[in-house]
Amino acid sequence: MTKRYSEDYLKDIEEAIRLALEFTQDIDFESFCQDTKTIFAVTRAIQIVGEAVKKIPDNIRQQYPQIPWKDVAKMRDKVTHQYFAVKLDVVWNTVQQDFPLLQTLIIDILENFSE
Repeated sequence: MTKRYSEDYLKDIEEAIRLALEFTQDIDFESFCQDTKTIFAVTRAIQIVGEAVKKIPDNIRQQYPQIPWKDVAKMRDKVTHQYFAVKLDVVWNTVQQDFPLLQTLIIDILENFSE
């Protein structure tokens, strides 16, 4: 197994966010709800973001308290373990409202990163 570092996980987070935003770029909520492929892709992106967040050590999390680390991880748990009850409006709002700011913050961390 390849050893991974915090920077790798931060890059995973940024890439998954970027992809989720790309997948939903030219569609509205109604179109999203009818597009199973996009729903699956965006849900997977949320899973990746949440799983990678769990790998970020506390010392880095504490340096960036403006990121709701635990909430991001909880969203991953919801779409993974309660997949049958996931509300599409919550998924949509996560991508449209929360991901752009989170992406900006993650990029900022990466630009200033030193382990």
